[in-house]
Amino acid sequence: MYPIATLRAWAREEHDFSRWQKFQIFLFLFVLSGVFGFVYETIFYRIDLGHFVKRGTTLGPWIPIYAYGAVFILLLAYRFRRRPWAVFLLGTLSSGLLEFAVGYWFWHVKHIRLWDYNTEIWNWGNIGGYICARSVLFFGLSGLILVYIMVPAVVHLAGRMKARPFALLSLIPGALFIADILFRFIR
Repeated sequence: MYPIATLRAWAREEHDFSRWQKFQIFLFLFVLSGVFGFVYETIFYRIDLGHFVKRGTTLGPWIPIYAYGAVFILLLAYRFRRRPWAVFLLGTLSSGLLEFAVGYWFWHVKHIRLWDYNTEIWNWGNIGGYICARSVLFFGLSGLILVYIMVPAVVHLAGRMKARPFALLSLIPGALFIADILFRFIR
């Protein structure tokens, strides 16, 4: 399903958004999810390592795989929002598969280890250091937060704000995030 089609479902619930506004909502959720992942990992690794570390491969306060995971969850699970167990299950499975595939690909093709659950606390259910039960269960919980808290809040915000300020609120951080991702791949 195309992201705009998913946003159509949100728009039918509360507002009549244009295609451009739907894109802005989606972009805002993309950035918000990347920041959510950055905050989560900052807290987790403070507990794990005992000190703060900058997580992620980008310069900004966001982690791309969380943003892409949110896209997967929205595209696969949002239509099942009336069934929280399905949202949790689809969020867990889709994000777990994404994390495994990306971790495996980066290690075996690029020879870069972006994360290694072999060296972390609470790594039960660990598969090759690419995924562990704690991480995928957290992704399932994050899917619930995304579908039931973040999406309604962002849709409500977009409906209450004037078009230009919301466009700036979504497009500026979105452009910075995407430029940061591209910069990481260029250097």
